[in-house]
Amino acid sequence: MAPPARGDHEARRKDVSEAVWRVLAGKGFGGLTLRAVAAEMGVSTGMLTHYFPSKRALVTHALDLLEQDTAERPRRTPPADGLPAVRAMLLDILPLTSAGTARNRIWVSSWDLSLADETLAARQGDRYARLRDRFRPHFETGRGLGEIPPNTDTDQLTAAAVAFAHGLVVQALFDPGRFSKDVQIAMVDDFIAQLAGLTPLTG
Repeated sequence: MAPPARGDHEARRKDVSEAVWRVLAGKGFGGLTLRAVAAEMGVSTGMLTHYFPSKRALVTHALDLLEQDTAERPRRTPPADGLPAVRAMLLDILPLTSAGTARNRIWVSSWDLSLADETLAARQGDRYARLRDRFRPHFETGRGLGEIPPNTDTDQLTAAAVAFAHGLVVQALFDPGRFSKDVQIAMVDDFIAQLAGLTPLTG
């Protein structure tokens, strides 16, 4: 089959991406295959090979779509910088809504594939590094405002905050009855409150 013309290729790309997203939402990364995407679109798997010549290419595109969806999601406006901004960012990560739950389920389902592939693992590592980079300035501001001890290692505190958020995500996904929306918010508030009186995390 000849590859599609450039105009057709660009016109179909959005359709392909939307089909990939629908498969992710319904089946997670475990169910993401060329056959599943082709069935979702009502086309042959051969057509999709013009877009995704390998399973890795398909998964890489799906991860990019997921990162885009995560970046474009509605976000809270914090009442102030520093720790209030950290709180807002933590709440934005958690599965507090149906959309947030679906997004987190897809992210968690991607970990197994990424851990088994060095290239995908490196890309995931870069994503989490960028997430820490977005948290760090707010902790530095909080330190400047006296919200946390002056000798706090903000790099280590940033890593702890991201680890806390993702640990809570996993628990909420697997035990939503125990970790309801109210419980998750309360745990974030406890975490933020503890930061003000934390034992300094020094370098």
